[in-house]
Amino acid sequence: MTLEKAAWTAVVATSWIVAAVIFIEGYQGYGWVAVAVGLAASVNLLGSSPDN
Repeated sequence: MTLEKAAWTAVVATSWIVAAVIFIEGYQGYGWVAVAVGLAASVNLLGSSPDN
């Protein structure tokens, strides 16, 4: 795993953890924003680099 892929994986994981905490606290709108950030960041993990 390259450093770039590891960094994007960390961003995706962090945003999903934050979304879960926000949903538990009852802030639905902000939770969906965090989910959207995670989904947008996960696009960077779908690249077609030779080391995938």
